[in-house]
Amino acid sequence: MKENPTRSLPGIPVTLALLALMLAMAWLAVASIKPLQPAPLISSIVVFVAAFIALCGLYMVEPNQAAVLSLFGRYVGTVKESGLRWNNPFYSKRKVSLRVRNFESGKLKVNELEGSPIEIAAVIVWEVVDSAEAVFNVDDYESFVHIQSEAALRAMATSYPYDSDDNGLISLRSHPVEISHHLQEQLTERLSAAGVNVIEARISHLAYAPEIAQAMLQRQQASAVIAARTRIVAGAVGMVEMALTDLQKNGVVELDEERKASMVSNLLVVLCSERGTQPVVNAGSLY
Repeated sequence: MKENPTRSLPGIPVTLALLALMLAMAWLAVASIKPLQPAPLISSIVVFVAAFIALCGLYMVEPNQAAVLSLFGRYVGTVKESGLRWNNPFYSKRKVSLRVRNFESGKLKVNELEGSPIEIAAVIVWEVVDSAEAVFNVDDYESFVHIQSEAALRAMATSYPYDSDDNGLISLRSHPVEISHHLQEQLTERLSAAGVNVIEARISHLAYAPEIAQAMLQRQQASAVIAARTRIVAGAVGMVEMALTDLQKNGVVELDEERKASMVSNLLVVLCSERGTQPVVNAGSLY
């Protein structure tokens, strides 16, 4: 089922013409009573009733709105011209908004890829692009959008970990752009049958479930400490290596292996310590 544009007549000229016809038929009917003229009287009454029924074909179409027309269950076409319009009075007319809409899903509790329970919610921006599919392919397209959005969000959340120590692995917290793009693709695939286009989909809430939040916070803090210590040690080793190389290259002092080991130990303590060290100055001799 695809959208089929159809023509409609402007409503104001049709309304004026029908009202004028009804007034003329009313005058003719009154004039046919005395003296009684059956044929003009019946004809005027029939035409008046037909004009009155024709007035039922008037309907209003607002900007960014479509009217889906059907005749006895058969799809006729879609009218998108705004204003007062007129079509066959026997057409049934269903209005569909083409405006951009958005909603925020409820906070869903799901298990991420590693099995940890998390809370997640998303903001979905969408619009109807095919009114015929929205009306005839699904029962209630607005409810369909909400339910399928939550289903896609659940499926996406279970496909990625909440956080990852591997910089190359996509996670929910560290790669919001990639996650939003994946969610939008999933929604587009699910909602295309309803004539809906997903403009944007992004995560609006992401957190560990309350029962494990404290434990996960400690885990994140431990991971941050380990990462910081790793960088500090790597930098300290590089500085010690550079110091020994420069001392040997410039001939400042000659150190045997034992003294080098002692110097490396002292420098690493100074560079890696959390607190400021208290140096002991040897004012006597080198050794």
